Amino acid sequence: MAIDLRKKESFDLTKKEPGLRNIVAGLGWDTNEINGKAVDCDVSAFMLDENNKIPTDGYFVFYNNLKSEDESVIHNGDNRDGEGDGDDESIQIDLAKVNNKVVQILFAVTIHESEVRGHHFGNVNNAFIRIYNKNSNEELCKFTLTDKFDGTDSLLIGRLYRSGSEWEFEAMGDAFSGGLGTLIQLYQ
Repeated sequence: MAIDLRKKESFDLTKKEPGLRNIVAGLGWDTNEINGKAVDCDVSAFMLDENNKIPTDGYFVFYNNLKSEDESVIHNGDNRDGEGDGDDESIQIDLAKVNNKVVQILFAVTIHESEVRGHHFGNVNNAFIRIYNKNSNEELCKFTLTDKFDGTDSLLIGRLYRSGSEWEFEAMGDAFSGGLGTLIQLYQ
């Protein structure tokens, strides 16, 4: 049975499920149409080293770079409207392939063209991230946002991180403004 996490709670993925290797971070949300356009959320993965930086551009995975340099992280493509139930975007992770210099993987959700379109996270409902076993489809943990984050266009929703030889997931829910550019400047 999946564990429902609250903000800042962690779940020890590989201790709870020894031998776990292939996981998926599934993200979902419901949006409204604002100013004649659906709110377009985008998921990105920032693979960070011990200095909290992306080792090279190949360790930043998003809609224009769907696979990490070490081929451990694969983005399954862009969903522009959040239509339907379940995951709107997902990222596959092969934990055994993650380069040893990567100590954490941050999952960010940003709103495409938020300033131009007048969109913000107050227009997004039922946002979540869930981690599941790719081989069995068993959901391991899930974090559902309860805050509205009006006026912000960017969100660090969760992170995978190494804890010795194990992998853990932490629910985050840290909102800010400035979009993908702000995160790239911070972590490059």
